[in-house]
Amino acid sequence: MMSNVAMDTVVQDFPHAPDGWTKEEAIAFARGIGLDPGESHWEAVRALQEFFVRHEGPESIRSRELYDALEERFHARGGMKYLYGLFPGGPIHQGCQLAGLPVPAGSADYGFGSVQ
Repeated sequence: MMSNVAMDTVVQDFPHAPDGWTKEEAIAFARGIGLDPGESHWEAVRALQEFFVRHEGPESIRSRELYDALEERFHARGGMKYLYGLFPGGPIHQGCQLAGLPVPAGSADYGFGSVQ
């Protein structure tokens, strides 16, 4: 059970987080898959959470449109190449897992840029 302070922090830092999502659990998950999340990871998590909130429902989200949205959002930093540096197992696949979101079908890419 989260304290009110912890809940306020999640709402403030991650305003579009799904119900029950905590940064602490996300950190534990990330470390379990070999990631050491920093502010760049959290920025991607916020972008993913916001994308999901702005669309009708997770079942309507397609990997391609999410890929395009992330490419556009992080274009100035190198787009998907930059994001694959953060999430070597795939920015959509690992990013959604870290963000507490359903992973869209077909988002696990074990080829392009992936090292896992």
